[in-house]
Amino acid sequence: MSTFASLVEGLSELLEPLFQASAAAAAIILFTALVRLLVHPLSRASARGQRARAALQPQIAALRKKHGKNPEKLQKAVLELHAKEKVSPLSGCLPSLFQLPAFFLLYHLFSNSRIGGEANSLLAHRLFAAPLGDRWADALGDGGAFGAAGLVYVALFVIVAAVATFNYRRTKRMMAASGAVTAVAAVTPATGGDRGGQDGQGGFGEQQVPGLGAITKVMPLMSFLTLFTVAVVPLAAALYVVTSTTWSAVERAVLYRDMPGAAPAAAVLG
Repeated sequence: MSTFASLVEGLSELLEPLFQASAAAAAIILFTALVRLLVHPLSRASARGQRARAALQPQIAALRKKHGKNPEKLQKAVLELHAKEKVSPLSGCLPSLFQLPAFFLLYHLFSNSRIGGEANSLLAHRLFAAPLGDRWADALGDGGAFGAAGLVYVALFVIVAAVATFNYRRTKRMMAASGAVTAVAAVTPATGGDRGGQDGQGGFGEQQVPGLGAITKVMPLMSFLTLFTVAVVPLAAALYVVTSTTWSAVERAVLYRDMPGAAPAAAVLG
């Protein structure tokens, strides 16, 4: 922990001539960008896996038609298909999993008053008027939602809401244009009978995998959970989340620009 604190302090000192009192916040943003650069090869591999899964949709559709009334056989058949084609249905999770240690390091670093037996000097750093170790509740108690510190959170919430809306529209568009999500849902344990989730969304109709309807409804809304995260974690960790989420939205729009339904999203960024 003390080594990580020294790294943040070192980056902060390097950036101080440019960002002055907000140098530590800028260091966190730079650190996040470095983490995302390290994870980028995994994101590219995930994009290749997504394309491979999309290419399997005709075969999965045939399996749904063949085993539509037997979810267990359908799951087994889809797993065997993925193994045969050497496509991992979980590859998309790897970029997020590899970022978790960096997030928790920042969370603990700015949640502890002492690091390595000494006072945590990082807690004295701010982003404009908001201390990096404080939370939104602290800002609300010190000037309210539109006080000096509260406005910093307002800006973060606006950014997160904009990115979440972008992700929501893009995800809905891609899910409507292709059955790429079906491959993931098909290897998920069944959550009901053979008619579970059959709402016809995405054109899967009566052969839809049980539980897929609920997944397709909830998945586009997941990005909005970031608003809750930003509200409850220390500001330093919130900066990591906001930066990483924004990076991810841009990265996915570029990497998945040739996927069905993704062209409009890529055009927005172009």
